Amino acid sequence: MSYISVFLELLKDRKTFLEEIHTHTRLQTKISALLVCSFVCFAFYGAIIGSFSSPQQAIASALKLPALYLITLMICVPALYIFNVLFGSTKTIQQHFTYVLSAAAVIALLLCGFAPVTLFFLITIIPNQDYSFFLLLNVGIFAITGVFGVSFLYQAMRPDALETGGNVALRSKLLRLWLVLYGFVGSQLGWILRPFFSVPAEPFQIFRPREGNFMTGVWTAITNLLMGSG
Repeated sequence: MSYISVFLELLKDRKTFLEEIHTHTRLQTKISALLVCSFVCFAFYGAIIGSFSSPQQAIASALKLPALYLITLMICVPALYIFNVLFGSTKTIQQHFTYVLSAAAVIALLLCGFAPVTLFFLITIIPNQDYSFFLLLNVGIFAITGVFGVSFLYQAMRPDALETGGNVALRSKLLRLWLVLYGFVGSQLGWILRPFFSVPAEPFQIFRPREGNFMTGVWTAITNLLMGSG
């Protein structure tokens, strides 16, 4: 089975796809396909937003955006697996990894769906004047795709959908807390890996000095946008 066919199975027949993860069917094939296809989709969207600044930034963002999602996954999966196993789950760490990687693939697909919208604004705005708008546009797109990805993961992994007994209610609560943690880690890691794009007049930077956090950055962008339109 080709990598693309696995990706399309997730898109068209999620029920069968998840049932195969539940039964430990072709997990290695799924993991390989999801890693490759997700990387390509994230890289594609990263190149688009990076081109707001410069060709160098487009290349850097094409590498940094896949790294953002995959490193977040690697940081957070061990905690999810350990807590689930401690409270009665029989799923392997390979299954946990495949579930979370599937959610990342859903986000990657949704970002590709938003790509024409991002391209439209990229072409029609004035980069030096509309940086804050483009930043908040992408924060919104990442937030929307992230919510859908997290919702997919919750529906796939909630214990009452997979098994009975073994602290099901507690594991459901832990899953919800883990999803919040996953969002915070991803947001802060994105802040550390910035810029994904910058004002074109600024010199190219692979990384910026560490200062503030994700929320202060968003607040600054909102303030700049409102002051600019005032």
